[in-house]
Amino acid sequence: MMKLPSLSSLFKRKTAAEKLAEKQAAKPEPVAPKKPIFDFQQVVSDFKTLDPKDPGLWPLVPRIVILFSLFVGLLAAAWGFGALGWSVQLEELQAKQEEEAKHKEDWLKKKKQAVNLDEYRRQLAEIDRSFGALLKQLPNKAEMGDMLVDINKAAQARGLLVELFKPGGEAAREFYAEVPITLNLTGSYHDIGAFTGDLAKLPRIVTLNDISLTANPNATLALRTTAKTFRYLDEEELANKRKAQQAARKGQK
Repeated sequence: MMKLPSLSSLFKRKTAAEKLAEKQAAKPEPVAPKKPIFDFQQVVSDFKTLDPKDPGLWPLVPRIVILFSLFVGLLAAAWGFGALGWSVQLEELQAKQEEEAKHKEDWLKKKKQAVNLDEYRRQLAEIDRSFGALLKQLPNKAEMGDMLVDINKAAQARGLLVELFKPGGEAAREFYAEVPITLNLTGSYHDIGAFTGDLAKLPRIVTLNDISLTANPNATLALRTTAKTFRYLDEEELANKRKAQQAARKGQK
């Protein structure tokens, strides 16, 4: 009589089969390879197939690249044109700043003058007085004859022998005329010194130039000099001088 397997053995076999099935089911399925994040070939292909007539159907990457390129180009163009305008504006700004600094300097100078205006007026009045005093020491045209006589009398009063007394031609200056007088005098050393002191005491300006002293056999000295005196030009002479200067300038042009 054939012996049947027991229920416990069947249960054990079933359990082993189930375990095998569970092991097979627990094995992981093969994982598909991951796609790259950026497919360069796909991007190139998208650019080649772009339809310029229908930008709405373009893929995302070409859209972004083209928009970014346009944005960068616009920025570069704006910077280039702006740089040209800025350079001109910077030059104008620098010129205005220099002009402002010049105006400030002029303003400070004028302010100082305004603050010291009373002092300047006082100095100007003093200069006018000094100039007037000097001008009074210059004879006018009518007084020149008396001036020459005074010089001659000063020499004779000291006992000097006047060998030559020769007034020369006038040399006009800015507002006065210079009159040279050639003098040849003979006398003692002390008499000649006293004569020069008398000239310094005259109310008019007299200078001695190109002085030459030589000894004579009789123990006297020979004085060779050019005395210069000055006279101021009257209004008519000054007007004629200005006309002559203006005519000379026109002739040079």
